Amino acid sequence: MSEQVFSASQIVYEDNHMMVINKKVGQLVQGDKTGDSSLLELIKDFIKKRDDKPGNVFLGLVHRIDRPTSGLVLYAKTSKALSRLTQMVANREIKKTYWALVAKEMIPTSQRLVNYLKKNEKNNKAIVFSKPTDGAKEAILIYHLLQTLDNYLLLEIDLETGRHHQIRAQLSKNGTPIKGDLKYGSPRSNPDGGINLHARQLNFVHPVTKEDIEIIASLPKNDKVWQACENL
Repeated sequence: MSEQVFSASQIVYEDNHMMVINKKVGQLVQGDKTGDSSLLELIKDFIKKRDDKPGNVFLGLVHRIDRPTSGLVLYAKTSKALSRLTQMVANREIKKTYWALVAKEMIPTSQRLVNYLKKNEKNNKAIVFSKPTDGAKEAILIYHLLQTLDNYLLLEIDLETGRHHQIRAQLSKNGTPIKGDLKYGSPRSNPDGGINLHARQLNFVHPVTKEDIEIIASLPKNDKVWQACENL
């Protein structure tokens, strides 16, 4: 996993109300039991120094993505923006589009996957069921095949629900585990310890100005397979 540092080059959008960054593989969006520095704290320190701010810097995390994944993460810079953005996430008014490199199998070019997921707290893994099951929550995603590579398929994924490890678990259940995702059936790990799941795009209405916002995150530059997909 990459070391816990934050660079100004990771900022893809910023105004007085919010900041969107392109997370690298291995970076934590917020603190966990590892005790490693999180982006929340690193970005606060960055803003404090850059803007020469006295006192504490306000920064609120609006949504999360897993540590092994890369891509867009949205932070609020004011409490009002945090409240509004959090409500927008709850109302599914923020459209998140993901890209994933998966095992090359014969699958439909487009499909709506409906499963039921139950979190196993002991191993931090989602158990996937095909039918409604006690304690399991409905999980729905739609994927589209964007490109067939030599050894992998590039899928674009839109979520209808937001569950723990949803994309990873559902694609694995579908017979196409994500490249590098040992936890969900990939045969090999990636050199950086990450997985080829990237939060590619965010679309939403700005919580204050009400303008339409579309943000796209470039793909990881240290990954040759990702780079083969960058010009799509």
